[in-house]
Amino acid sequence: MRIVIQRVQHASVTMDGSVYSSIGAGLLVLVGVENGDVAADAEWLAAKTSSLRIFDDEAGVMNRSVKDVGGEVLAVSQFTLTASTRKGNRPSYIRAAGHETAVPLYEHYCKCVHDFTGREVKRGVFGADMKVELLNDGPVTIIIDSRLKERHD
Repeated sequence: MRIVIQRVQHASVTMDGSVYSSIGAGLLVLVGVENGDVAADAEWLAAKTSSLRIFDDEAGVMNRSVKDVGGEVLAVSQFTLTASTRKGNRPSYIRAAGHETAVPLYEHYCKCVHDFTGREVKRGVFGADMKVELLNDGPVTIIIDSRLKERHD
């Protein structure tokens, strides 16, 4: 699984001209699920999302997590995060997990973030044509891939 985390002042998902979901200060997370991903990937990423220290403390140092600051989370599925761009100029999405795998893992990720933060995770609609609007705060944008876990030996 691959996620893009953006620290935002606010974010929203609009469909058919109406706001479907929105948050204030917190995290907008774009979530891509690849073939071969499993529940442990979603759980590891949810723990990272909830504990990543990217919010300022009293001294202005990024030392607090979204759960520390009581921030909100908006998670939006995005299969294009699985794009392969190694050959040619047209991205290939062959690594993207099918609906039957991606939906449960996206939902599991959202549930785990909820469990870690104690707050409702707002969502987009899987597979829908969505317009995502945000005001990135910082800007702070972080990409995390569950297949590229760093080891500290």
